[in-house]
Amino acid sequence: MDDKKEPDLLYGIGAIASHLGVRARQALYLKEKGEIPTFKVGKTICARRSLLDAWLEEAAKGGRANG
Repeated sequence: MDDKKEPDLLYGIGAIASHLGVRARQALYLKEKGEIPTFKVGKTICARRSLLDAWLEEAAKGGRANG
């Protein structure tokens, strides 16, 4: 059985968008609104897979109001 873990770091808005299942533009919009937890490494937008997963769990529970 192969139990390789994916790295926790998502490097770039494309990787973040892919993890969230949205387009890069939508991920950038969420980042600019402060909706998703991101940080920069140099000029590149990054996120931790574990924090995005926790954010998704909270959003699925209704932890964030829309609008």
